[in-house]
Amino acid sequence: MSTAIPKSTTGGKEISIIREYDTAADAKNRISLRGAKAKYFHVKELSNGSYVLEPRVLVSPDAIPARTLKMLNSSVVQLKKGKASAPIDLPPFIKARK
Repeated sequence: MSTAIPKSTTGGKEISIIREYDTAADAKNRISLRGAKAKYFHVKELSNGSYVLEPRVLVSPDAIPARTLKMLNSSVVQLKKGKASAPIDLPPFIKARK
């Protein structure tokens, strides 16, 4: 029984990266992929015609300190209860800056 191992298309040459760039999935999480788990990807185009997609995370969840997360959660709870400050009038600040 033969195995299904594809033959190398590079002819013994070393595989190299031709181009690298970052891209984002659209609103339906598509980059010609089905069921993408991430929205942002880093793409590597290789000399043998293949592509390597690495999911990108904008901020690691572990990078946000616990105290900050606790403060954000309490702020959201207060906002949902309707406890918020009055709107800030920004035009005086904009005029002072000019």
